[in-house]
Amino acid sequence: MSIEPVSRPSALSRHALSGPAMGSRWSAVFWSNAKVDIDALTGRLQAAVDRVEQQMSAWRRDSDLERLNATPVGAWTAIPRELSKVLTTALDIGRRSEGAFDIGVGDLVRAWGCGGGSRTPDAELIAGLAGHPSFEPPKTLQLDMAGGRARRLAPLRLDLSGIAKGFGVDELARELGATGCSCWLVGIDGEMRAEGVKPDGRPWAVAHEKPVPGAREVLGMLELSGAAVATSGSYRHRVEVDGRTTSHTMDPRRGAPLDNDLSAVTVLAETCMVADAWATALLVAGAVRGPELARRQGLAALFVRTDGTVLEAWP
Repeated sequence: MSIEPVSRPSALSRHALSGPAMGSRWSAVFWSNAKVDIDALTGRLQAAVDRVEQQMSAWRRDSDLERLNATPVGAWTAIPRELSKVLTTALDIGRRSEGAFDIGVGDLVRAWGCGGGSRTPDAELIAGLAGHPSFEPPKTLQLDMAGGRARRLAPLRLDLSGIAKGFGVDELARELGATGCSCWLVGIDGEMRAEGVKPDGRPWAVAHEKPVPGAREVLGMLELSGAAVATSGSYRHRVEVDGRTTSHTMDPRRGAPLDNDLSAVTVLAETCMVADAWATALLVAGAVRGPELARRQGLAALFVRTDGTVLEAWP
């Protein structure tokens, strides 16, 4: 965990905080004219992302998500309010994206070796998993929001990798906003959310990364204020299957790792949870259907094709 306060010759002081989060790092940069208990704030921010990981990690056997996955089919299990919120949003975006985003891909992820399972998937198993969205029978997840519980009506394994990190950013934003600070930028591994403008009156500048494997190059800059941004791509996290390097993102309709003409999709939205999930959905949708879907849903999105061409979709 690191703390890097930087003073400015004004009534405002800049603070930069960071710590471990979901296999990566969280960060928070903010300006404040009030006395801030940095140690206490850092602890609250760390606790916020730790709570999200404890609830939603597909890698921790003791997470609330894995407890739900292990509960017998048809049996109700109590789940935290935050997890219920994320599951509800995920199912809604799954429907609206016509299955391009689907949290019921946990068995596919494991079958293809993206979660530490086999790297030579069984064809019959894949055929049985493909094209059956988690929000439609027979693979149905049922939520009881008022009762704080959920149950699976079929033996599907849930995976929130495409939305949990974005929600973690929103939790950082909630904690920082609760301090009364009105000028901040928070993020986890490139998923960002910003509020207010900096003391010079300018919005927060966030790099739009060029999707180049093994490199960090800037394609352009995005200015954020009162908005969130998330990017999903097939260039950063990849796996090797039978000697072939492929994307770690699953195409739930094909039951296989994503293989289309897009390298990355960046989405701007009010919350990072929504931006994160839609970035994955539009990446899976592809360079033709993706922009059409974004416009229908009123989303602001940037699509980078494998040949480097940039396509834009604005509401």
